[in-house]
Amino acid sequence: MKIAQVAPLYESVPPKLYGGTERVVSNLTEALVELGHDITLFASGDSVTAARLIPACPSSLRLDKGCIDQLAHHFVMLDEVMERADEFDIIHFHIDYLHFPLSKLTGWPHVTTLHGRLDLPDLAPLYRKYAEMPVVSISRAQRKPLPWANWVGNVYHGLSATLSQGDGSGKYLAFLGRICPEKGVDRAIKIAVEAGMPLKIAAKVDRVDREYYETKIKPLFAAHSNVEYIGEITEQQKCAFLGNAYAHLFPIDWPEPFGLTMIEAMACGTPTIAFNCGSVPEVLKHGVSGLIVDNIPDAVKAVAQAGTLNRASCRQEFEARFTSSRMARDYVKLYEAMLSTRTVTAGMPETDSMLTL
Repeated sequence: MKIAQVAPLYESVPPKLYGGTERVVSNLTEALVELGHDITLFASGDSVTAARLIPACPSSLRLDKGCIDQLAHHFVMLDEVMERADEFDIIHFHIDYLHFPLSKLTGWPHVTTLHGRLDLPDLAPLYRKYAEMPVVSISRAQRKPLPWANWVGNVYHGLSATLSQGDGSGKYLAFLGRICPEKGVDRAIKIAVEAGMPLKIAAKVDRVDREYYETKIKPLFAAHSNVEYIGEITEQQKCAFLGNAYAHLFPIDWPEPFGLTMIEAMACGTPTIAFNCGSVPEVLKHGVSGLIVDNIPDAVKAVAQAGTLNRASCRQEFEARFTSSRMARDYVKLYEAMLSTRTVTAGMPETDSMLTL
């Protein structure tokens, strides 16, 4: 099958530092190549892939200090996709709704995986306007704000086997991701302090969250000697960071569409202590790959319980449910189902990678 993968340009594929969507696109692309499919990846020029790479810009945009208008580069990429559309059996978009007007006019065989939150009020009129666009969710919880959208599948994320099981010998709690109000780094600090354990924070700070970081979070680092801010880390550093951690904290305060760090920790055999929001109960198996809690006091209690979870069982849960090969196979089934009908309807049989939790 000839398949185009269209990635965001904010990070390279795979990302050099932070970048959940681009990491998923990378894992999917490489797994599809391994399955023998002819894959073309539209991404930034500093991307690394076994597929054919069509660069839309020389380097990823977030780390390019000279880039002012990031959308301009995405429209250049869309033109490149349009010029080559006849080369592909199907085009798989990962750029939200940017391509909807073009896709509506051209009738390309295509599908879009939605990677972000959908509870913003501005999105409802847009998805009603483009009600025929076939979209894929990354969790059932993600669909709740737009249950009437043209959902043609639900495919959970998967990762390659680059992360290996650790032993938790570092005896610290880990927070990985992004510093912003909804990710709950302030909660993570409070949990660590009350549990009396060191906390290491490996996270990026976006420009939009800089004031929040400077006024709300940075003072907490100075106030608590057991809290260490590392900054952004590379993919190569994640294995040691998560594998050596006693537990991974995921104290979110928003409807998380998936939460890639949960399965990254799972791959390292490190249990996650997570708040019961969004996709958390779909991704984590309580008592096996982590502990699901409702508040900070329960999270503090869960810190002690996390040490009783079997790290090998945690890793096995990852291997059973969240590998890149499983993700790729699910998407191939979805592509084949769509191409067999050529007309996508809301009633199409779905691909759903959910196992019994």
